[in-house]
Amino acid sequence: MTAQKKLPLVVLISGSGSNLQAIIDATAGDLPAEIRAVISNREDAYGLERARKAGIETRVLDHRPFPDREAYDRALMNLIDGFQPGLVILAGFMRILSPGFVRHYHGRLLNIHPSLLPRYRGLHTHRRVLEAGDTVHGASVHFVTEELDGGPVVLQARVPVKAGDDEQTLAARVLAREHIIYPQVVRWFAEGRLSMHGDRPHMDGKPMAGPLVIDYRQDPGTL
Repeated sequence: MTAQKKLPLVVLISGSGSNLQAIIDATAGDLPAEIRAVISNREDAYGLERARKAGIETRVLDHRPFPDREAYDRALMNLIDGFQPGLVILAGFMRILSPGFVRHYHGRLLNIHPSLLPRYRGLHTHRRVLEAGDTVHGASVHFVTEELDGGPVVLQARVPVKAGDDEQTLAARVLAREHIIYPQVVRWFAEGRLSMHGDRPHMDGKPMAGPLVIDYRQDPGTL
């Protein structure tokens, strides 16, 4: 029996890289993927240090010298493509991507967003959940399309909003589940179970009617 070929990954970050770390840890286990490079638009992103400690190549491509978003994204595409990834992962990459970039990686570009999409697209999701008085919150892993946080969702984690929560406690509860669901979706893609056909994700060869959901609201281990 031959060993399963590992899916080459490139991960884009702008900050601490905790979801990057979750994927690094999974690839050190039995996730059939290898991170070929971690790229950041910020040289002070702590995720770069996480990658270096794991022996992963790192690159910094500062967006500030570029005249516009499209010029930066063209340079970023050239940099990414040099590593020949089968999947590009956004892990806290705090830039809105140009339509050309998204089209170039159609069907092989994933993101994680800290809300139950389509609710609360954009920033400050935990604050908005608390202000709305919601009792459930969560995170969504989705394929990236030209619509901001609007691509088809593959997997969601639901967590409770508890009495006395503030943005920090709620964010920590969501983040702990992000570290579970993001590597899981990468695994499905690496194993060939998950793919995009046109504008719709397929699981095990069948079109998905909607996202899969893991409900942690009754989990005693939820923070």
